[in-house]
Amino acid sequence: MERQTNHKKRCEWAAGKDSLMRLYHDRDWGVPVLGDRRHFEFLILESAQAGLSWRTVLYKRENYRKAFAQFDPNKVAKFSKARILQLLKDPGLIRNRLKIESAVSNARQFLEIQKEFGSFSNYLLGFLGGRPKVNRWKSLKELPAMTPESAAISVDLKKRGFKFLGPVVIYSHLQATGLVNDHVTGCFRYREVSRLTKVSALHQKVFCGA
Repeated sequence: MERQTNHKKRCEWAAGKDSLMRLYHDRDWGVPVLGDRRHFEFLILESAQAGLSWRTVLYKRENYRKAFAQFDPNKVAKFSKARILQLLKDPGLIRNRLKIESAVSNARQFLEIQKEFGSFSNYLLGFLGGRPKVNRWKSLKELPAMTPESAAISVDLKKRGFKFLGPVVIYSHLQATGLVNDHVTGCFRYREVSRLTKVSALHQKVFCGA
C-alpha cells in the first residue's frame, strides 16, 4: 500500500522519504477533529514541539499517548509533582521540565474552557466566525506562519494561564485539527479534506464533546 501511494502529489513538507510524515499528512493533518480529546492531544504535542521540529515530536507521539493518560485532560490535570518527576525521567518524551509542567497546568485550564464554552472546539470556533476555513494556497511558501485569529487565540489563552502556546503554535494547531485547511490545492488531500471540512461546517456538533 505504501508503494501505491508514494506517487501521489503531496504538500511539500510531506513529499520526502519519511514514511511517518507521509502517513501523518495523508491521514491526520487537516482532518476536522471529532472531539476535545483530539484537541488536547495536539495541544500537548505542539507545545512540546516549541523550538523543535514536528518530526521529532511525531516520532514520540505514541510515547506521549502512554505517558499522558491517552491524552485525557481530566486525568492529566490531576498529575502530581511525583508524576511529573517520573515523566522527566522518561526517555520517550522531550524531557523539558517547563514543557511537561505546562502540559499539566494547561490541562486544568483546558477543563475550565470546556465548562465555560461547552467544548474547546466551541471556544476555538468563536474566533473563526463559527466555522472552519478552507484556504486555496498553491505552494508552501504562501502559507502564513500565523494569522490575526491565531494571535488573538494565543493572547486569550495566555490570559487564561496557558503556556507554550504562542500564535505560531496555535496556527499549527488550527491546521492540524482541521479548523483551517492548508493543504495546497495541488495536493491529493486538498479536495478530500475540503469536503470533510464543509460537512463539518454544516454539522458543527462534530466539534462538540470529547
